[in-house]
Amino acid sequence: MDLSFYGAAGEVTGSCFLVRTEKTQFLVDCGMFQGGHEADLKNRQFPAFDITAIDFVILTHAHIDHSGMLPQLVSLGFNGPIYCTPATADLIAVMLRDSAHIQEKEAEWEEIRRQENHRASRMPPAEPLYTLQDVEDCLKLVTRQDYDTEASPHADVTFTFRDAGHILGSAIVELWLDDLGERKKIVFSGDLGQPDRPILRNPTPIANADILLIESTYGNRLHKQLDQTMDEFVHVLNDTLHHKHGNVVIPAFTVGRTQEIIYLLVDLTRQGRLPPGLNVYVDSPLALSATEITMRHANLFNEEAQKLVAWGEEHPNSMPNIRFVQDVTESMAINEITSGAIIISASGMCDAGRIKHHLRWNLSRPECSIVITGFQAQGTLGRRLVDGARLVKLFGRETPVRAGIYTIGGLSAHADQAALLAWLKHFKKAPQQTLVVHGESATAEIFANRVQDELGWNVRVPELHERIEI
Repeated sequence: MDLSFYGAAGEVTGSCFLVRTEKTQFLVDCGMFQGGHEADLKNRQFPAFDITAIDFVILTHAHIDHSGMLPQLVSLGFNGPIYCTPATADLIAVMLRDSAHIQEKEAEWEEIRRQENHRASRMPPAEPLYTLQDVEDCLKLVTRQDYDTEASPHADVTFTFRDAGHILGSAIVELWLDDLGERKKIVFSGDLGQPDRPILRNPTPIANADILLIESTYGNRLHKQLDQTMDEFVHVLNDTLHHKHGNVVIPAFTVGRTQEIIYLLVDLTRQGRLPPGLNVYVDSPLALSATEITMRHANLFNEEAQKLVAWGEEHPNSMPNIRFVQDVTESMAINEITSGAIIISASGMCDAGRIKHHLRWNLSRPECSIVITGFQAQGTLGRRLVDGARLVKLFGRETPVRAGIYTIGGLSAHADQAALLAWLKHFKKAPQQTLVVHGESATAEIFANRVQDELGWNVRVPELHERIEI
């Protein structure tokens, strides 16, 4: 038995792990690399393994850096089952279609630029990684598997999904392998949520594993306390909207973060910390579908979130004025609004989608604020803003950064260092090997050293394309 790392090794994105026994091979996650030109090259080089040998895929959750290459896998010949939770199945139907749509549109723009540039016109035509048809073919392979129920996709493989508390439907994978008379248990943490945060339940504790893969996105730092985060969020909103008379622009992933921000705006209104009737524009073609899916799975909410849903139904006139923007013309009309608007738009790292248009119209205005609420990968526009860039390029034009840039770190959907360590401490004994993944190289090393120092475990950071014996 062995395990190979084809992504999320020394970096955050591109989660993809290949498990191999004498009788079967399968993937846990098949994600897209994100974050600039180098990530694009890695996606173009997919796959670095033999697709014909893959029997099935186990998917931890819907985020594109975990699911985004599944249609490409299918387009290249994979036709086995893709196991995920019901909520994840609903979400990837929306997210993968959007991913294909964005790629097709970007390929069209690249082709136009190629034709306009005489030298570039000699290069091969731009092609999307996959098409909408590839997505439809992929979705036919999805097999829904509830939390806390056992599945056996192969005679030698059994697994169970546990709630990871990261986004709706996110899962920890407990996996048992039988090979040549030997039985091993591997645990894939997936992305773990920060405990006691809005909407979702806390990550499920796990008691034991032979091999553990643990994420480390924020393995080098602590998040702000939620009450401190809310104070800061309220200050930015009130100061920008009512004193500076500007707009607040919030880049947010369509799934998870957008719903969490809506939740917080409603909750802060319920508490009287924000006035009723705030003008909130959720400008992402997928956001309405993703929010409807979220509400269909309200049984996965924590108790406090279920109470807030009930309050909103009882007090509709006290709610923020939330508009889900679908049409391109309506999206463009938002740019005519110079003050009083909260604009939530994708993508969360500012590298694609409608958020780039809203940044174009608001970044240069000192009365406006940009609120960063999630992780920004290296090479992304969001990361450049967080790192203090005073000039950024949008649609080929240099745009000065005069708006206030606020990083509200306490809203992260990822567990911080303390929460990761607390989750590890539920193990009754140390795994034989602990492998730190899904973190930038320096961050992963810091977290691995912390685990070794505090828990005394055998832990290290694997390298991309490395294969280890189980």
